[in-house]
Formats: sequence, structure tokens, C-alpha cells
Amino acid sequence: MTDDPVNSDEAIERRSSDSGDPPGGVERRKARGRRGRLAGEGRERYLDMVQRERAMMMDQGIARSTEQLLDMAGAAIISDIEEEGVKDRATGDQLRAVLPVQSWLPLSIHLIGLRDSVLKIAPLHDLNDRQIDNLLSTANRSGFHAERIEIEIWDRKELIDTLRSVHDLSADRCEKTLALWLADSDNGLLLNQFQRDMMAEALQMRVSDIHLVQNNNPEAPNWIQYRIDGDLIPMHLLPPEAMARLTTLLKREAGLNFGDRVTPKDGRFGFTWQGRSIDVRVAAGPQAQDGEKLTLRLLDRAALKGFDELFARHQEVGDYLAKLLSPEIKGGGGLILLSGPTGSGKTTTLYACVQQIDRRRRHVLTIEDPIEYELRYATQWQVRPGMPGGSFADLIRAAMRHDPDYIVIGEMRDGDTVETALRAAESGHTVISTIHADTALQTFERLRSLMPSERERSSTYTLAQQVRAILNQRLVRTVCQGCAHRDEASNVLTPEEIQRLGIESGSTVRRHNTSGCDLCNRTGISGRTLLLDALLITLGPGQRNEIYEALIGNVHTVLKEEGVLVHTRREGLADLVTSGLVDPKAALSYLED
Repeated sequence: MTDDPVNSDEAIERRSSDSGDPPGGVERRKARGRRGRLAGEGRERYLDMVQRERAMMMDQGIARSTEQLLDMAGAAIISDIEEEGVKDRATGDQLRAVLPVQSWLPLSIHLIGLRDSVLKIAPLHDLNDRQIDNLLSTANRSGFHAERIEIEIWDRKELIDTLRSVHDLSADRCEKTLALWLADSDNGLLLNQFQRDMMAEALQMRVSDIHLVQNNNPEAPNWIQYRIDGDLIPMHLLPPEAMARLTTLLKREAGLNFGDRVTPKDGRFGFTWQGRSIDVRVAAGPQAQDGEKLTLRLLDRAALKGFDELFARHQEVGDYLAKLLSPEIKGGGGLILLSGPTGSGKTTTLYACVQQIDRRRRHVLTIEDPIEYELRYATQWQVRPGMPGGSFADLIRAAMRHDPDYIVIGEMRDGDTVETALRAAESGHTVISTIHADTALQTFERLRSLMPSERERSSTYTLAQQVRAILNQRLVRTVCQGCAHRDEASNVLTPEEIQRLGIESGSTVRRHNTSGCDLCNRTGISGRTLLLDALLITLGPGQRNEIYEALIGNVHTVLKEEGVLVHTRREGLADLVTSGLVDPKAALSYLED
């Protein structure tokens, strides 16, 4: 493949110089061009495998398009307008997941996809100019770049079948089904329909977890609550006997003993929505006197963020990680740690890193408890506590006999797991894992607290030698771009608050609109974004004695060592506020004291 003289790094640098880009602009353009080329290679990386798989599936009566299989493999979609956070390409699933259902469902159209700023649809009936303009406006307000709509003519029967399988109408009728069922609570068909409608409603509202409390006390409320963008929202109130029937149905679906309300237990079941498979993880446990609590985790593969999308606002961190995950790096070993509290998106980042790895050329072996998403072209092992050889440490030791290039550990919970993971990194494997900690620096202290006292110094030395990157993360709620109020920072924050955030008083910011709009379900909030506190250690093995001395003595001196790149939470918040993604008042709550 020959170099393009128009888009080469030298040409980009000349254009940047001519246009007067600020310092650093050239590097950003180079990095963006390089990431775009890598994304293109990612789409072609698995193409031959996918085409052969598709042919075999068709022989077995399974219909999957090449694009669907590439998406399942985690191949990135290339966007030409990534810098502004706007996408000019998206699959139909991605469009349906973001666009408000009321903007396209009543039109009886099938959203095929967005490519090169052209939104392709297959309508069942003719659309007028006003409907087309409204659809374009909604797509652009939702973060896509759509210049025009292109209509594809489908066979009417095929289109109707697709609309029935993909366009699940049940999200609009949940309350109605609930009222019908409560009027006839013995009707099993209505109970099953409400369960399906509840799941569809939750997925349409971007719910991560569904909480159900079944309490036999007539004075105690039996609520169904949805967790949306980190907050629990009470949605449906059921009488005790109705909630008992619903929890029994859900436990039966998950393969649990629905007669046992005392023993905590876990299960899972599958659910099909809008043409894609959703995995539902069910946790059951006792509640008060003879009651029960169920928590449903909704695992939607289409909602997983890709590597480039996740690190779009952290280019330096993303580029450094991409180098560590490159197929050209072999035998160097090292430890990549993702830390943060529960619910901070560590698992999402872990899966994004795995998807970034060229699994066609490198063997990735994951050890998880539980396995949340199926990863194509990777070996996935389920931890089985209490069984001989089923712990994290046992499986890490066994993994090293299976010739892995990357060992991905779901979580480091005990000293044996930490010790074994360090040995694996020391032997030349790249180890990626998560751990609970509040800051990047505290991650070191957390690891040391798990080390056996008799081997603390030797294990700390190995940690100092092997750690390559620590990413401590939070998920910050982003304001809806369709309805947020624009203002000047000086009108929103006091001079002291402006100084704390480290932004200019004249910066344009966006304030949370509590009334909301149709894009955000009237909440003013639309999703969450990644906020990082990162340490990138670029020193070679012979230059790490100071890191070891700092870990043994005062861990805070690690920040001052040459070759340690630091990305603070404050810097990330300042960028998110000035980019109009985060409310400035809300950003202050994420700053460390």
C-alpha cells in the first residue's frame, strides 16, 4: 500500500503550519490520522475469518451480515469527524440505541446505518419533506453528522418481517400491560408480556440494572427501580402478590430455585430485543421477613464502547495504551491496571482494551468472575470459587501453560492473585487487570496491602519493574447536547471555583437544563463519559530503582520521577467543562480535596 501524499504526516504538518495551528496541533493531527489508519486495518483484520464464518452460518440457517460479524468481533468503525465528538458513521443498532424512539418508530422505517454522513433508511410508506427534515435534525442533535437521507427500496414482505423482528414496540406499552395484568393477576400470558415489556422499556431507557424488591409486609412498597446513568429511578409499584409472581418468573427464567428465598444465588438468561441478543445476569437474595431482592444486570454488547471512542478525550493515554497492546510488542511483559470504585466502568475499559488487541495474531486469555460478554477470537475462562483449581490464582498459573500473549484478569481480590499476576508479568506476558482503589497512586498502596508480609519487598520490586500504566477512572454524567444552556463560565462559577477548575473565566460552558428535552427523556442528562486519573510509566527496566524506592518509602514521590507521565482528574474535568459535556457545578464535586 503506497503512502497518500495528500494525507501523509508531512503534508498534515505543512497544512497545520500554514493555517497557524497552536503548538501541539500537529501532533494531534498526526495521532488522529494514525488512529484512523489503525481503525481501517482493524476492519480488514478479521474480514477473511468473518467471511468464512458467515458462509458456514448460512449453511446452518443462521443469517448474519458481514458488518454484524465485524461488529461482534469488536472491529472499530472509522469516523472522519472524531475530534468534535460527532460521528458520521454508525450501524443501525447504534442509531436505534441513541435516537429517541418517538423520532423514528411512528414512521415505520428501518434504520439501516449512517455512512459518510448519509443516513440510509428503508421506509414502509413514503415520507414527506417535514418528516425527513425532523429525522435529520434529531440525528444531528443526537451527536451524529447526517447531511442527507438516502432511501433504499426493499421487498415489502422482507421489510415488514424486519420491522417486526427489529422494532420492538413493547417499550411504549409497559404501563398499559402492567394495568391489564394487575386487573387479572392470575393471567400468565399477561405476566410474561409485562416481563418482556419491562425489559424492552429498560433497554430503551439505557438502563444498566433493574432492582426488584418483593416484601410480604402489606405496608412495605414493592418497587421496580431502574439504574440510569448511575441514579436509581423508581418506575413501577406492584402489590406484594404481583411482585412475588414476577420474581418467581424471573428466577425460573434464570434457572434458579424459585422456592428458596433465603440463600443468595446467581443465574442468567437471554433476551432478544431489536434484533440483537441481550444477556441478563440475575442475582437473588433474602429481603426482610420472608421477602426477596432481585437485581438484573443488562449486558448489551451493542452498548459497549470501542477503544477509540472511550479514549477520544484522552489521546495521549489512548496512544500509549495502544502501543502496549500492539501486536509488534512481544515478550516485553508488563502490568496494565484499571482501578476505581464499583460502577466506574472498569469492565467496559477492560473489554475495550481486549478489542484493541489484534486477536488474529495474538492469543488473548481472559479469567473472569463472571464472564459478562462473549469475546470472539479470545479464550475465556470462568472462575469457580470453592472448586479445586477454580480460583483466580489457580487459573492464572494454568493459563501460562496455554501460550497466551495477553492474560486478562477480571479482578485482583487477594494476595495470591496479586502474587501470581506479578509472576505472569515477570515471565513476559502482558497482564491487564482491575482493582478497587480511589486514585491512581492509591492503586499502588492497595496492591501492597494485599501482598504477603514475608514477601512484601520482593513483590514490591516486581511491581515497580513491571507496572506500565495505571488508569483510575470515574464515570461523569454528561449534559444533553440538545437542551443544555450555553453560558460564560464567569456567570456560572465564582472566581474561586474557576481557579479550582483551572479554566478561563471567559470560557463558554453548558449548564444542566433540569427541564430536559425529547432526546434525554426530560432529564437534561444524556449518558456518561470517562474521567481519568492516570500514571503512565515509560521508564526502562534499568531505570526503575527510584520507582521501587518511592513505593517502599513515600509513594507520592512517584509523581516526581522522570519518565512518569501524570494525567490528573483536574485536567480532565477542565477539558470536559470547556467542551460543554459536563455541567461546571457538577464538575466541582469530582475534584479531590
